[in-house]
Amino acid sequence: MKSDFLVIGSGIAGLSFSLKASRIGSVVVVTKKKEVDTATNLAQGGIAAVLNPDDSFTEHIRDTLEAGAGLCDENVVQMVVENGPARVRELIEFGVQFVKEKNGALSLGKEGGHSRRRVAHAFDLTGKEIERALVESVERCTNVKLLENHMCVDLIVNDTPDGKTCVGAWIIDEEGKIKRFSATTVVLCTGGVGKVYLYTSNPDIATGDGVAVAFRVGAEIDNMEFVQFHPTCLYHHQAKNFLISEAVRGEGAYLVNKSGERFLSKYEPDEMELATRDKVARAIDKEMKTTGVDCVYLDISHKDSDFIRKRFPTIYQKCLSLGIDITSGPIPVVPAAHYLCGGVKTDMHGRTTIKNLFALGETACTGLHGGNRLASNSLLEAIVFAENAYLWCLKNNSTMLNQGQKEEGLEEDIENNKERIDEEILINHNWDIIRRIMWNYVGIVRKTSRLLIAQDRITEVRREIDQIIEKYQMTTNMLELRNISLVASLIIEASLKRRESKGLHYIIE
Repeated sequence: MKSDFLVIGSGIAGLSFSLKASRIGSVVVVTKKKEVDTATNLAQGGIAAVLNPDDSFTEHIRDTLEAGAGLCDENVVQMVVENGPARVRELIEFGVQFVKEKNGALSLGKEGGHSRRRVAHAFDLTGKEIERALVESVERCTNVKLLENHMCVDLIVNDTPDGKTCVGAWIIDEEGKIKRFSATTVVLCTGGVGKVYLYTSNPDIATGDGVAVAFRVGAEIDNMEFVQFHPTCLYHHQAKNFLISEAVRGEGAYLVNKSGERFLSKYEPDEMELATRDKVARAIDKEMKTTGVDCVYLDISHKDSDFIRKRFPTIYQKCLSLGIDITSGPIPVVPAAHYLCGGVKTDMHGRTTIKNLFALGETACTGLHGGNRLASNSLLEAIVFAENAYLWCLKNNSTMLNQGQKEEGLEEDIENNKERIDEEILINHNWDIIRRIMWNYVGIVRKTSRLLIAQDRITEVRREIDQIIEKYQMTTNMLELRNISLVASLIIEASLKRRESKGLHYIIE
């Protein structure tokens, strides 16, 4: 399979880049599940941008920098914020139906850490609406080929006098065949790493594939210690990965303990429920550990019931299906792994430290989020950097074509004919061990002694995984296990190197 662009992942970053890159050349998009199984599709809150005359770039920049705990790249923050409004208008041109007020202006929500209402939304289905519009646009585009149930095994990189150059990737299909996909430009948009943790708001595909394959070929990785835990994931034995949007707190919901007390007054008395995610998650974690409870509660029942049903229809229906009426009572919630602020290091164009290899969206570490992402800045980052990457490729297309032509000594495909694994428990057991180790030892509040224990145990697990991969025929489950074990190791290593508490990395000795 040959193309000008190979895009690995089908969320907002991958699809919006693909639509633009199709104006330059042929595009192949590979996605390991169905195209809608992405973090974009699960995004409830919305996309932050300066879309109101009462708002300003200065304020959005300030809010982003404050949330980022002094670790943001200020030039990147300014660039993203100032390009935000144009990119939101472009989404509207793609067919995204954001909610509007009666006067035709966009309905803007407010979320934790924001000083103004600036979050464009489609009620609590914003991500799904964006994904719908982009998928439909891709389906109409004859220059984009989308392959579902295909997963990246590893990147193909040539060593040159000028450094490493990416020329494609090994891709495994649903039948287990591993084939070479050659491309002038490879773009990693595989999403985050949430499945490294026991409790997460992420879809099942979030196994850190982009970070893992980039690391294995020598790309620079940065800020892996900064894993954002969303404060409010629905706590119910029949609910899986269901997020209660930050917008619920933005619309006035209270966080209370089992006694009905607004406990944030003890931890964040000034901002209360509208404090940034890292602060609210730590407060909930502290309250749960202090009182010995399994969850806390998010209560918006004091608001008008018609408003609640209209503003949060998906959340309302989901909770109601589980016997929870959010118009009359509180929602049980717990923190859950939500977003990786680190990842594959890129410049302002999305270029990694390997030539012709780009990273976009949650896979990338662009410098925007620093030590903690401001709510609803993720979709913004994805579309702004997709545009930047496209513009760079448009300007440098001929140079990249010349760099990408050398593919010496590469096989057409890889034989995957070893013994088939007949006991999936070998995979599932190690998967469960990794996620429990990370949740218990590398979570919201960390301790050096616990990190060292986690490091030793993950090293043992990775050794066993290597033995499984050496013996058995490769499968996507094995690949995901290999990737989350590597990502877990990177998070632990980065956490040990950062000795002081900063942003999402909160460490006690």
